[in-house]
Amino acid sequence: MTSRMLLPCLLLAACGGGAKPGPTTPPPPPDSPATVAPTTTAPTAPAPAPVAQATAAKVRSVEGITEYKLSNGLTVLLFPDPSQQTVTVDVTYLVGSRHEGYGETGMAHLLEHMMFKGSPKHRNVLKLNEARGGQANGNTSLDRTTYFETLPSTQENLDWALDMEADRMVNAEVSAEDLKTEFTVVRNEFERDEDSPPSILDERVNETAYLWHNYGHPTIGSRADIERVPVPALRKFYEKYYQPDNAVLVVAGKFDDAAALASIGKTFGLLAKPTRVLPPGYTVEPVQDGERRVTLSRTGDVNVVEVAYHAVSGGSPDYAAFEAAADILTRQPSGRLYKKLVETKLAASVGGGTQQLHDPALVSFYAEIRDAKNVDKVEKIMLDEVAAIGTSKIDEKELARWRVSRSKEIELAMTNSQEITQFLTEFIALGDWRALYAYRDSVQHVTVADVARVATTYFRDSNRTIGRFVPTKAPARAPLTESADVASYVKSVKDGAGIEQGEVFTASFDNIDARTQRGELKGGIKTALLPKKTRGGKVQLELHLHWGDAKSLQNRGAAPELLGALLARGTKAKTFQDLQDLEDQLKAHISITTETDGLTLHIDTLRDKLGPALDLASEILTTPVFPAKELELIKQESLAGLEQQLKDPQAIAFTLFQQLSSPWPKGDPRYHASTQERIDDIKKATVGDIAAFYRDFAGAGHGELIVIGDFEPKAIGAQVEKLTSTWTSKKAYQRLDNKPFGAPGVQKSIDVKDKENSWLVLGHDLSMHDSDADYPAWIVMNNVLGGGAGARMWMRIREKEGLSYGVASWVFAGALDDAGGIGGYAIMAPQNVAKAKASMIDEITKMTTGAVAKDELQRAKDTWLKELETNLADDSYVASLLENQLFRGRTMDFNRKMRAAVQAVTEADVAKVAKAHLAPGRLIIVDAGDQAKGAAAAGALSAPPAAK
Repeated sequence: MTSRMLLPCLLLAACGGGAKPGPTTPPPPPDSPATVAPTTTAPTAPAPAPVAQATAAKVRSVEGITEYKLSNGLTVLLFPDPSQQTVTVDVTYLVGSRHEGYGETGMAHLLEHMMFKGSPKHRNVLKLNEARGGQANGNTSLDRTTYFETLPSTQENLDWALDMEADRMVNAEVSAEDLKTEFTVVRNEFERDEDSPPSILDERVNETAYLWHNYGHPTIGSRADIERVPVPALRKFYEKYYQPDNAVLVVAGKFDDAAALASIGKTFGLLAKPTRVLPPGYTVEPVQDGERRVTLSRTGDVNVVEVAYHAVSGGSPDYAAFEAAADILTRQPSGRLYKKLVETKLAASVGGGTQQLHDPALVSFYAEIRDAKNVDKVEKIMLDEVAAIGTSKIDEKELARWRVSRSKEIELAMTNSQEITQFLTEFIALGDWRALYAYRDSVQHVTVADVARVATTYFRDSNRTIGRFVPTKAPARAPLTESADVASYVKSVKDGAGIEQGEVFTASFDNIDARTQRGELKGGIKTALLPKKTRGGKVQLELHLHWGDAKSLQNRGAAPELLGALLARGTKAKTFQDLQDLEDQLKAHISITTETDGLTLHIDTLRDKLGPALDLASEILTTPVFPAKELELIKQESLAGLEQQLKDPQAIAFTLFQQLSSPWPKGDPRYHASTQERIDDIKKATVGDIAAFYRDFAGAGHGELIVIGDFEPKAIGAQVEKLTSTWTSKKAYQRLDNKPFGAPGVQKSIDVKDKENSWLVLGHDLSMHDSDADYPAWIVMNNVLGGGAGARMWMRIREKEGLSYGVASWVFAGALDDAGGIGGYAIMAPQNVAKAKASMIDEITKMTTGAVAKDELQRAKDTWLKELETNLADDSYVASLLENQLFRGRTMDFNRKMRAAVQAVTEADVAKVAKAHLAPGRLIIVDAGDQAKGAAAAGALSAPPAAK
């Protein structure tokens, strides 16, 4: 809540479904009738004068990133990483909601949406990216707008991406027709964000804290500005800020430097140097002169208190001290607010932080409170503890915990060039990309005195916003702060070689198969070990354990769900804090999750830390103490999250859909419990329940071990074998099978009051195995219907009708059971539910005819195949793939055959499976949202006014 999150746009991932990268039909050439209006409607414009190619001058190199400057003003950063199988092209424009004028709120974000419509040469950018197996997205923040695409690493793909980005930098259409469809989508996104009371409270606090500076305006903008924006004004905004001298181009991943520079010269280098001069920002927020308060009244079940103070900009040397102060107050379990509020059960959770922005930002703290009687007491404790950090003694250990943890996150991010690319955009927005390294260094140099000084200076009554005004006779003012001198901030950053590079490893079925060492350990654990040299020596380990059967796992309540979280809260030799500190010192992420029938251990760390991290995980697994106090804290956190879901349209719709389509009896381990049932089970759970479940079930005997990255296979195998051969489950294991229920079709509408967004979920099951002859065509059929940005549902409901922010479908089939089906979802404003539902059902019904065009078929097959190719470059995907193969007793041969089968699917095959398996009459359809708002707005304005 306190960190005003970026607004993810245009990918299904923003809606919870994930993007479906893959190819589509290539765009027509620039002179095609599909992209050029007939000459009878308008005179042909004279050809532009040729532009001399801009020259590139090398500026500097820091830790493997080299900066160049083109003579037209464009800054270029090249970051080669041969260990990747992909190349990422990122363009960051130094324009965000901070730059919007009166009546222009939301314009930067709206323009981001419009840019994906493309130009006459590159129409529908998402679809074009899919055609090349790419993943593309964009996001808008307060200070900048970023677009990026990640593609399989070929020079052709890099050339295309550079040409596309250079083209839409100056040739985007920004037309009234495109705005007409995208307007509803953006408003849908606005309404989606309006459904979260904590998020809206954060907006209100920011709006109250800033009187003049645009940081007080949410990036999404005001509803009125979004709905009334004239196209000429939007285009003027585009032409002003989307120019080479206001952008930074980053190319990262696997590519040839010389070839990349040459391609940049032939694309971006041909853009003219702008003649206009951008004025510097000059609005400075005045010193706050008294406490401010704001109250938000909306439906919900959890009370939230937020306190915010004006602080410094992200380029200030003091910025890191504010981060440290927030961490000392909120860290779990050592944070002062955590101990005073969460451990005493006054609050369910606490948090806080600040944003690294170009101009002075806020540092905020919040608490979620389940019992309304505690709100006043919690607020007083929050105010007292925040004020006291500047005057009370700060233990060096408190600061060290933050420093070690933050350094770990930075170091792990440095191992992945794609992550660093996204990380860099925030520092580019500060004014110089090298601020990343200056910030990294400042983390190491913050002292206890620095934290106390900034706290004493800024955490004052007159400088805070909690929504209530309190007159003060002698106010103590915080000093005026302005944007930092970033050039001075980064001058100490030295050129460096960076961290070690990984090997060139082409991710393919054959190469993965050849490198992977398969086997079985004593204790029954099957193994798939894939050693390879990675950037920075990164390695990930997954251990999956299975236990119990359908009978022994009956009626276990919340004990299995809570077990994983409680395991990490203390061992016989170490406290929860000890475990957290060791995990940070080992530069590792260790997570243990449990379900009714098993456990998953996941470790992300570096080469020389894997052994000690695994030792620590083994201690957690085998010597837990199940502290009662910690269970109560875990229950509070879980209940707070679930209680918010009671009024969440997404959670309500999906839960009911699961119950209707897969009606396992209550008490069965496969039963889909309602949110209220889960709340009741968690409330009833005791330490005795969890300890008993652990004694009866936890342990090895059946499972899979997957390790990928820089490690020594024999050593890790022996270490895991030592654990699994002595720590075994006492209950016999038999897999929980699945089956289709053949539930009849039904429609359900759930009324959720005071929500601006509705969710629609639909689907039906069927009997299908993934080795069935129909399954490859079933996959392709879905990709025609709703699998990606070029599919029928997307093109109609989002692109043509503009009804939904996100819409998609999916299909599945069992690997070990004949249990398959189809599902779909859409997100929309309440007034659009009926239209979106009718359109989705109509597209499914049309699909049953089996009529598929040749180009549709090719796009659908290529989408799936290119997505597979891209996914194989992701170690997490490969780990999941290997785990599934071990569990199912398969090898890569199954995947090779499936790929070939999908390639061979014909129009007749799709027609056959569509007619045989799609059943519109059996669809289970659930929508959840505010029905009164839908009815009231049914006849209201649903399109923007005509452009003037």
